[in-house]
Amino acid sequence: MAKKGSRVLVGLVCEVCKRQNYVVEKNKVNTTSPLKLKKYCRSCKKHTTHKESKKLD
Repeated sequence: MAKKGSRVLVGLVCEVCKRQNYVVEKNKVNTTSPLKLKKYCRSCKKHTTHKESKKLD
């Protein structure tokens, strides 16, 4: 059965190489703006800014 609630899965995409490296949960009620986090990218081999991509099921 599916979970009830306001949390959704979103992918984080590297702004430099455009590869999706992370999948995180986000509360869509409390955090209405798109996520933008500084994370490590394995293909760039450095810390880059990752932004939220479309929501996953």
